[in-house]
This record gives sequence, structure tokens and C-alpha cells, in this order.
Amino acid sequence: MKNKQFLRNDQYNFIKRQVQQLVNGNTMVNDKHVIGALESLSIEKVNDLFTEMTDEQKEVLNKIVEISDKEEAEQYLFDLESYVIPFTKPSEQRLKKLFPKVKKMKLPTDGDYKKMSFLSFDDIGTKKRHIITPSQKGIIGLSGTYEEMNVKQICSICNRFTHVCMFMTKTKGDIIGTYTRKGNYICHDAADCNHHLTTLDKLYEFVDNIK
Repeated sequence: MKNKQFLRNDQYNFIKRQVQQLVNGNTMVNDKHVIGALESLSIEKVNDLFTEMTDEQKEVLNKIVEISDKEEAEQYLFDLESYVIPFTKPSEQRLKKLFPKVKKMKLPTDGDYKKMSFLSFDDIGTKKRHIITPSQKGIIGLSGTYEEMNVKQICSICNRFTHVCMFMTKTKGDIIGTYTRKGNYICHDAADCNHHLTTLDKLYEFVDNIK
């Protein structure tokens, strides 16, 4: 395949969940008809992620039905990672456009861009979190303060009940000189949030709520 990368991180995570369900099904059920139904449902859900696919891409995804144990699942997911499109690391010039009010912004040196649907990093000194994320209008930059919480809540992005922080943003109000503050619970650990994101729907809702 000339350009074989065709999966987003959230799509890979969704497929990973289907793979895990297949492994669990093969472990607990001996009925071939039940397993066959589970395989058909899994491949249907995976195919529904895409509006169109090439024959090569279909072949890659259809291999999910060949998985029957943990070892096969691990090998399949390892091979599937090569088809994931990495999150685009923004250039210094791009950063300035995304965050025009932030001076001397530096991206973290670590991080696996193949495992990102959005890029999030904290400025510990100012207690600010910066998020570079896709939206329905393209890539945007968000900045807000964050407050660590000692309780679990539903993350606004990945929709899990987990350890969160309160992400607060300030936007201009309808009247000149006024501002509106909005707070959202989001995962304290952004990498873990990216790891569990299986759709961009909640991420888009999060952006729309802030903007």
C-alpha cells in the first residue's frame, strides 16, 4: 500500500476494544455459532468507522475475525499500529498562530504522536494547560487553568469515570469588557485520555462547549 496509514488514534482504540471482546468471547464461549455472530458484529462495527475503504484496507481490518487468543490479538494490534496516522506535531510558527497570547511556548519533548487524538501539555508554573485539538472547523488551540481534583468524575473528552482535573477557560462575553468562565472535568493524565478515546464525538462537544 503506497500510503498505508489510514487509521486515527481513536479508531485504533475502538478496534482494540473489539479485539479484546473477541478474545474474551473465545475464552468464555465454546459455541461456534455464538463466536461467529460475535465476529460478524465486530467487523461490522469496525467497518462502520469508515465511509470508504480500499480493498487493501478492508483486508487489513477483516483479519480481526482470525483472532482467537491473546497472542494473536497482540500480534494483530502490533501490526495494526503501522497503519495509524500520527498526530501532526505543530511547528514553532504554527504554535504562535494557535496561541498568539502565549509567549515562549515549548512543546514537551516526549510523547508518542501515534497515540494522540489531541496534544495536551501543562505549564506548571502558571497552572495552565494548553490543548491542540481537532475541531469541526480544523485544528485549534485551547488554553485554560487546571485544578487537580481528589475525586473521580466523568471526563468530558473520553467519557470515562476516572481521575480528573477541572479545566477552566475564559471567553469574551456578549457585552464588551465582560467574560464568561466555563469549567470542564477532563482527565488529569492526557496520555491516558488519548489511550481510551474511541470516538471524536465527545472531543468535538468539549471544544464546542468551550468556544
